[in-house]
Amino acid sequence: MIYSNEALSQQLEKTEARFNAEFVCSRLKMLPDSGVEWKEVAGTYAMFDGVESPLTQTFGLGLFEKLSLKAIEELEKFYNRFSAPIFHEISPMSDPTHMEILYKCGYQPVELTSILYKPLSKDDSSYQLINPEITTRDMQKGEENIWAATSAKGWSAEAPGLSEFIYEFAQIATQSRGVLSFFAHLNGKPISTGMLYMDNGIALITGDSTIAEGRNCGAQTALIDARLNRAADHGCTFAMMAASPGSQSQKNAEKNGFRLAYTRTKWKLRT
Repeated sequence: MIYSNEALSQQLEKTEARFNAEFVCSRLKMLPDSGVEWKEVAGTYAMFDGVESPLTQTFGLGLFEKLSLKAIEELEKFYNRFSAPIFHEISPMSDPTHMEILYKCGYQPVELTSILYKPLSKDDSSYQLINPEITTRDMQKGEENIWAATSAKGWSAEAPGLSEFIYEFAQIATQSRGVLSFFAHLNGKPISTGMLYMDNGIALITGDSTIAEGRNCGAQTALIDARLNRAADHGCTFAMMAASPGSQSQKNAEKNGFRLAYTRTKWKLRT
């Protein structure tokens, strides 16, 4: 049994942080003039992926080392270099006094995220029946544009007007080191995408997107199942997912045996 505690949170937060750091490195490799960068400060991973990127934020603040004003100041200097907004993802497993420190430093909570986890074994499989009309497979080299277009089409319903941004974002993600990309097909047509990132025995299930006409037919469940089995085959001991509280993604995760580890809070520096 793996219990939700500070040690688990450190593993989960570091895995997601490393995934995002790899994305930043991938963008820099593909776009050398992009000016993106990441650094580590007192165990905190700080990513700058562009002023408008959702990856421009920190992970693990106050989780690996006690939160200090010195660390906050160093992180603020990092983001001020780029004139970027400052966001910190804070695990509730860190010292609760950190909330008061952040508030006094001018931060306010702006978002909540459910962090879920599940132990893995070699014979792991979904608790849900897989729709026999849904098939899953790995993305092959040369299919990055198809994967990115499918992902962008899925997200466009949630974020209209951002298709071009998400398309570029998805292309970079598929070429990040350590990332495996997956398709779900219905009647031979790609309708859903997902990614798997494995680090130090932990599997991050992420990048899920389903086009509007492919929803409610089990595509995400099939992709979760495929990635859990792949992760177990590679010796991962448990998997993690992040989702909006109460969202369909969280429900799909829980249907497939994931448990809620904790609810994380994103803090933003007031301007």
